[in-house]
Amino acid sequence: MAGGCCGGSQNDTEKLNDAAWRRVLWIALIINAVMFGVEIVAGVAAGSASLKADALDFLGDAANYAISLSVAGMALAWRARAAMVKGVSILLFGLWVLGNTVWMAAQGVVPAAETIGVVGVIALVANLACAAMLWRHREGDANRRSVWICSRNDAIGNIAVVAAALGVFGTGTGWPDIAVAAIMAVFALSGGWQIIRQARGELRSAPIHRRSETAPLR
Repeated sequence: MAGGCCGGSQNDTEKLNDAAWRRVLWIALIINAVMFGVEIVAGVAAGSASLKADALDFLGDAANYAISLSVAGMALAWRARAAMVKGVSILLFGLWVLGNTVWMAAQGVVPAAETIGVVGVIALVANLACAAMLWRHREGDANRRSVWICSRNDAIGNIAVVAAALGVFGTGTGWPDIAVAAIMAVFALSGGWQIIRQARGELRSAPIHRRSETAPLR
């Protein structure tokens, strides 16, 4: 069949989309790697569970973007396997955040609200920029959808981190910070399960190429 009304073929369009997809992933990867360094230092310095949770989220996203870049253009089965790895990693991240949050709650640490607020706003701007770039790529296979889910959850999480800073400042306790870290863990667990579920469906529907069972005559 002929291409679209502009004269381009479907393959040309797919190549352009893949090039745009790779470019966006590279930008998002760099942003997330930089923000991991910023937030992990700030989280340790401020004694904030929510900042440390968000920092590890940035690290996980950077790794996930690297995985997506490595399988871009591959067959659906390989992209689905990559999405499965990412889904499992997000689930593990959620479990770690829950454990760390319980530990910090037991310690009764009161984090520095000012640091949480400033770094939280910077992280929110970074994630909104990534989400805006990834918006057009939010539909598609599990691999692309997983990237969008991560970006969406991160932006929501950063809003919660800023709210935690206000809560800590207003109450003088660390409980708002703990509550936000717990919410981020729930988002991670939910997002990871969504990705795994779609990836499993794609693996079941992916075509299986088998060698002919008929041996050549000699």
